[in-house]
Amino acid sequence: MMEKRPLVWLSAAHRYSNVRTALGSRWDLLDYNPEKPVPILLSPPRAAKVGVLDLTRPAADDLPWLEQWLEALSLSYWVGIVPHRPVTGTRTAQLITRYCSDFHTLPVNHERIDTVLGHLWGMASIRESSGGLPRDDYQSLVLEGNSLAIRQVRSLLRRFSVTGEPVLITGESGTGKDAAARFIHEHSTRAAGPLVTVNCAALPDSLTQSELFGYEKGAFTHALSAHPGRLEQANGGSLILASIDELNLEQQSAILRFLQEGQIERLGGSEPIRIDSRIITTTSQPLTDLISEGQFRSDVYYRLGGLEVKLPPLKERREDIPALAETLLAASALGGEQKPLSEAAIKSLVNHSWPGNFRELQNRLRQGLLLCDQDAIEPDDLGLSPAGLTTDATTSNLSLEEFRARADRQALSCSLALAHHNISAAARILKISRVSFYRLMDKYNTGPQSGQDRQGQHQKGDLP
Repeated sequence: MMEKRPLVWLSAAHRYSNVRTALGSRWDLLDYNPEKPVPILLSPPRAAKVGVLDLTRPAADDLPWLEQWLEALSLSYWVGIVPHRPVTGTRTAQLITRYCSDFHTLPVNHERIDTVLGHLWGMASIRESSGGLPRDDYQSLVLEGNSLAIRQVRSLLRRFSVTGEPVLITGESGTGKDAAARFIHEHSTRAAGPLVTVNCAALPDSLTQSELFGYEKGAFTHALSAHPGRLEQANGGSLILASIDELNLEQQSAILRFLQEGQIERLGGSEPIRIDSRIITTTSQPLTDLISEGQFRSDVYYRLGGLEVKLPPLKERREDIPALAETLLAASALGGEQKPLSEAAIKSLVNHSWPGNFRELQNRLRQGLLLCDQDAIEPDDLGLSPAGLTTDATTSNLSLEEFRARADRQALSCSLALAHHNISAAARILKISRVSFYRLMDKYNTGPQSGQDRQGQHQKGDLP
């Protein structure tokens, strides 16, 4: 008998449906029933590729929470179930159009939805196998190369891996800080333990306590059961505090006791819980500068900065660029037509200033692969001149932030074209969440979304 494949079932309903019962005979169901506050930093379920979003009985105020759960679970494909066709502009319609590859109305044909889920599982499997690189290996490539700068970084990371001391990883945006943090965990004695990442930039003030420290049953109105926090989930492994420079002073104070004593107390609890985890932090801004400006606590910094490694920007390791570009270009082809870089294109890449670092390199190569109409990719396809400068002459007076904004716009445009304007697929190309993709579209007023749709996504929707 063939082993059942895992299927995520996400439902705001408080009782099982006959559809779930029917699918349970063919799939290994993983139930997620959202409770407030939603754990927005929830780890995605391992091995699961597809899921069912049950929207047959949600209350209006449950729908915004479901979007955060969909982001946290981060599956390749979702299939929605609704009582009838969603009305355009409602929250239900937005959830279906943003996250679901298909939807079914009641009464659901069990055989048909099972066939659709099987097809989507196959599509996800093909996509994973055809990319040439596993999902996280794109970022790990940033640590590859033979330049002195990156060899020194790898040497430091290996030395730091064998200790239990906190490590602070610094560097410009796009230099591979997340990849360096994973490298430390994977080469440490804790590699078999959990690796938990907290994105400090996405941690709301109101949820800091419950998300980091967890809560006991009855701690607040919707705490229907006890929930371990992210710090507790990292017990026996490593905890990555990514973008720690984004924490405000109040949030920094909240984690100070844990950093000092290695203990936490769940919200609503009275007994301390000892946590044994390796602390790895990343920052794009020098914390010493933030301390002098009164934006970061010095006592928190000294608990985090025992060992520090600074990742070099791409412009300081130019000799690595040709090999990195060839590898990324082959992976970006995704099983389609592969085109080499011309000598002029390689020269332009080596000479470019790379304000967006590795992330900008990825974006320009994807653009080149999309725009190239010849046998080899030329500098114009990459948006560069043969000398390595951007082809727009007005860039000579741009600030670093303006350069990054241009890179973001370019990434949005290129990914949308590659994905044939499928938002979910475009977000996966850029390795960001769909919510982040929509925010960038709103920020730069780009993409297929209309102004009416943007207004609708901020309204409190109801059932269709």
